[in-house]
Amino acid sequence: MTTEYHDDTEDDSSSFWNKEPPPVSLSGVSRFRRWLFPALTATVILILIIALGASSTGTSSRLWSVEKSVSNLTESLSSSQQLTRDTARDVHRLKFSVETNRDQLASVSDALKQLSVLDSISRTVAKLRCSLERLINNGSLADGCCPLDWDIFETSCFYFSRTPKTWNDARDWCNGHESHLVILTTDEEWDFVTHHTAGTFYWVGLTDERTGKWEWVNQTPYVMNRRRWRPGQPDSWTSHGLGPGDEDCAHLHYDGRLNDIHCSTMMRFVCQRHSLRS
Repeated sequence: MTTEYHDDTEDDSSSFWNKEPPPVSLSGVSRFRRWLFPALTATVILILIIALGASSTGTSSRLWSVEKSVSNLTESLSSSQQLTRDTARDVHRLKFSVETNRDQLASVSDALKQLSVLDSISRTVAKLRCSLERLINNGSLADGCCPLDWDIFETSCFYFSRTPKTWNDARDWCNGHESHLVILTTDEEWDFVTHHTAGTFYWVGLTDERTGKWEWVNQTPYVMNRRRWRPGQPDSWTSHGLGPGDEDCAHLHYDGRLNDIHCSTMMRFVCQRHSLRS
């Protein structure tokens, strides 16, 4: 019986090359994994806490701002409501005052109308008295009376002409009748004269011919008052075609306001005399 021999060396070599590596210990990895998850969890939680804290701080700041704005709006609304109530009370008091004084205002208006009527009657009576005294005194002028066809106002007599003249001729006519072209110094005189001259041109005693500055016929300087003049006047217009010089004389326009015009223009005039007793 033949004995077979096997090469153990070959088996050993195969066993060497096919030998599995020795198992690695997992105890270190396991411990690392066990600590990694809690650490990550704690980190995430910490991040969330920080983020929520920051968000909470910003939200709180915004809420405080909103609360402040609401508070300011509330105060403003309260002030507005109080102002509205105060205004309503003032309107109510004013309405009550107007209603209370309505009768008194009506009475004052009636009284003013009566005074106007009385003033007109008084002037009429004065004229009648002067006319009667002229008849008694054979036409002589009594003290405190105006000449025939002259109108009384306050302490002056006024003559409103019907015949047109140049400014210089009107001045001379007035001087020849113990008067002068009208000099208007008070609002009352303006109202009286313009009431009688409305709708027609009338010379007044105002000129800048002598010195280039406006003055009254008695050489009293005139204080410029624009509301008494028509818009854009005086303008010293030179293209009038009425001879040399510009517009050196003043007259009352249709609406009772002043206008400058060439002194050679023909128009009516107003004379004034201060012969009445005060």
